[in-house]
Amino acid sequence: MSKYYLNYLDELESEAIYILREVWAQFQNPVILFSGGKDSILVTHLAKKAFYPSKIPFPLLHVDTGHNFPETIQFRDDLITELGVQLIVGSVQESIDAGRVAEEKGKNATRNALQITTLLDAIESNKIDCAIGGGRRDEEKARAKERFFSHRDDFGQWDPKNQRPELWNLLNGKHFEGEHFRAFPISNWTEMDVWNYIKREDIKIPSLYLAHQREVVWRSDTWIPVSEHLKLDENEKIETKKIRFRTLGDITITGGIESDADTLEKIVAEVSAMKQTERGNRSDDKRSETAMEDRKRQGYF
Repeated sequence: MSKYYLNYLDELESEAIYILREVWAQFQNPVILFSGGKDSILVTHLAKKAFYPSKIPFPLLHVDTGHNFPETIQFRDDLITELGVQLIVGSVQESIDAGRVAEEKGKNATRNALQITTLLDAIESNKIDCAIGGGRRDEEKARAKERFFSHRDDFGQWDPKNQRPELWNLLNGKHFEGEHFRAFPISNWTEMDVWNYIKREDIKIPSLYLAHQREVVWRSDTWIPVSEHLKLDENEKIETKKIRFRTLGDITITGGIESDADTLEKIVAEVSAMKQTERGNRSDDKRSETAMEDRKRQGYF
């Protein structure tokens, strides 16, 4: 009797597709959290595979901070048109205008934490019972604590000590009115897995991930891109560098690395030699040792 062995990428793909189908089976109104970054693009691609030849059966939800890379927004709009799926947009600027959140002030001000209120408002107003994210356990220690199905209480908060066991791939999505779940189908993927899969599947990605010339300033031990939202100090000097971004967030907090990796093959080679996590260039994660976990407890991602 012959045996059939899956390639490790096929195993990860199969696991993710199983989780996506479980979400569709157990929840009434799920969405994909879409940022325009590689992980949310990967989750969307996997959802396309999971339900082919039908369209992706749930909308994409984007929390728009107003401080996005223009390239990211253009990529999002092009992908929505290509897939023919619904896009729900939660606006941080509208939350600010309505007095729901207060804009941070100062040189290192960011709208990253303000996304929490906007996201929870969007979940409540659209009666979303499961938000599918692209979080991976290798990214950060708070994300390493996540289960595939992450329960959130009626305030949208996360309690890492009160999550449900997931034995033998049994996922429990039962919840009371007002509660919801976050689902993370690519939890077991690494950054290298993501890039190898993107390369294998020839998935379109924003040009920001490829090395290119860009005006930047050196701040918080990383190259921050120059934009209309960046407030410069007198001693900060604008330079033009060939850089790429390993992770995408707000343009004000996403640091780039100097790189010549302008193809997927070169990115894979570069990532294989990296010793720092991809979120090491995110200034929002450097505010404290527990910055990510604090935001997650409040309802972030």
